[in-house]
Amino acid sequence: MCYNVSITIDVHKLEERFGAKFKQPHLFKEYYHASGFSVPLIPVITNDNNTVIELFQWGLIPFWTKDEESANTIRFRTLNARAETIFEKSIYKHLILKKRCLVLANGFYEWQHVNNKKYPCYISLHGHRPFSFAGFWDIWNNDPKGETRNTFSIITTKANQLMEKIHNTRKRMPVILKQDDENKWLSPDIDAKEIKSMLNPYSDAEMEAYTVSRLISSKDINTNTPEVMEKVIYSELST
Repeated sequence: MCYNVSITIDVHKLEERFGAKFKQPHLFKEYYHASGFSVPLIPVITNDNNTVIELFQWGLIPFWTKDEESANTIRFRTLNARAETIFEKSIYKHLILKKRCLVLANGFYEWQHVNNKKYPCYISLHGHRPFSFAGFWDIWNNDPKGETRNTFSIITTKANQLMEKIHNTRKRMPVILKQDDENKWLSPDIDAKEIKSMLNPYSDAEMEAYTVSRLISSKDINTNTPEVMEKVIYSELST
């Protein structure tokens, strides 16, 4: 699964890497740790306009959602969507064909289970360079409040060899798109077969991972600090 990410890349570097301009750069916030359950604003590029980076809330709210209570329930169930069933579930199958997006990040967190204990790990591409998760989006209008919410979900797939060792209970990982596939992912002309061909585990040869502090799991402190990304060695794991 993927519920925790980092985006420690500034506006200009993100614009340069993805060839797009921020719509509201002053609202962008870098994250050492962003949990999907805190409903953060994350930079995305949608297939509606691949030259603009926008800030969408994590946790998909379909356009047909009836009211705010339903929206707040649904969004925590749609932080992720499984690649294997995305074309079958009624909530997703139309969006994956028509409303795809790049979700911009430079790392994510997962927990390894060893001897009934959980060890948080930070996973990234080599050099912590920016990349995109495969996502899809929708717009929900909260009519009584005159409010519009732009939201998204991240797609997950089976784990590669690296992630099998880390996420060793469910053996899942987010879909990280190859850079060469990003424009194709946003293209209006691709069909279901082409979409499925991109929903594969990323090459573990291009990834790195290390254990971090359990501070990241704390509910009593601010976890959006540099310390949560720092490497921590657990002696019991080295043996």
